[in-house]
Amino acid sequence: MGAATDAPTTSASSTTTLSPSIIKKILLSYTYVAIWIFLSFTVIVYNKYILDQKLYNWPYPISLTLIHMGFCSSIAALLVRVFHVVDLPTSMSPRLYLSSVVPIGALYSLSLWLSNSAYIYLSVSFIQMLKALMPVAVYSIGVLFRKDSFKSSTMGNMLAISFGVAIAAYGEAKFDTWGVLLQLGAVAFEATRLVLIQILLTSKGISLNPITSLYYVAPCCFVFLLIPWITVELPILKENSTFHFDYFIFGTNSFCAFALNLAVFLLVGKTSALTMNVAGVVKDWLLIAFSWSVIKDTVTPVNLFGYGLAFWGVAYYNHSKLKALREKEAAERKDEEGDDEESGRLLDQREGDVITRRNESEG
Repeated sequence: MGAATDAPTTSASSTTTLSPSIIKKILLSYTYVAIWIFLSFTVIVYNKYILDQKLYNWPYPISLTLIHMGFCSSIAALLVRVFHVVDLPTSMSPRLYLSSVVPIGALYSLSLWLSNSAYIYLSVSFIQMLKALMPVAVYSIGVLFRKDSFKSSTMGNMLAISFGVAIAAYGEAKFDTWGVLLQLGAVAFEATRLVLIQILLTSKGISLNPITSLYYVAPCCFVFLLIPWITVELPILKENSTFHFDYFIFGTNSFCAFALNLAVFLLVGKTSALTMNVAGVVKDWLLIAFSWSVIKDTVTPVNLFGYGLAFWGVAYYNHSKLKALREKEAAERKDEEGDDEESGRLLDQREGDVITRRNESEG
């Protein structure tokens, strides 16, 4: 009796106990998420500190973005050309660069310029709430470019997210129309860039990790940003005789921006893009809490209620994407098993034919 009752207990405990390899994989995944959240958090707060007129008081978003792109271009060139850390895709021709990378670089420069400009007018917490519109923009532009199929259920989800963000904007204590337009423009350009990456690069079998992405895109962004910088901010900087370049501030800020790109590669490469989307929601809540408690930005109950609605909409959207991904993987696995069974039947039939012929020849 005792042996009979002990056996199921032992087997049940063995099935519930995780193996060391699985535990290690889970811990590494959480480590990648924590690194990405920390660096993304740091870059956002650091940019806000530099650009805000009440803090470091250097309200030149084009110049800051230009410094970032110059730093990233230099480091990426060293890693690729000198240290050979990664290999460049052999299919990247000058024609493909002009037709694919240049438009992506132009959109990226506009997205960074406008998003950094928004920090001058809006609080960190409200900017994170507006960024909840990113899935809406990506899906809408994907449908427009026929990269995604229109589904009424998904569009209803997008409308729910938009409604939540609208409530958050209505409850914003320091609402600035120009700042909101800048951030919405940044979201639109970034969403278009993400869709074009799928259309112009991924569909052609070209995958770029952050180092090769920066190697190709950062110099392109630098050139595009030079035009507005020369005409808009350079004359102001020349008139500002008190300005001196702080190598420590801008050097560490640029290094954090470069490290964030590497963290994106680490997180997406070792886990998935969906994991980064889920981690992004956690990061947004942390930034809202930090903005309210440390920076002393005003966060109203209407803000939180509206963003809460948008948050659940984004969470449901991520859940739907995960479910669809699992169903797709299950279907592909089923097709592979069906192909294996068919191959097995053909092999058995061939072996049977060989044995029959051998028997006939012996007979």
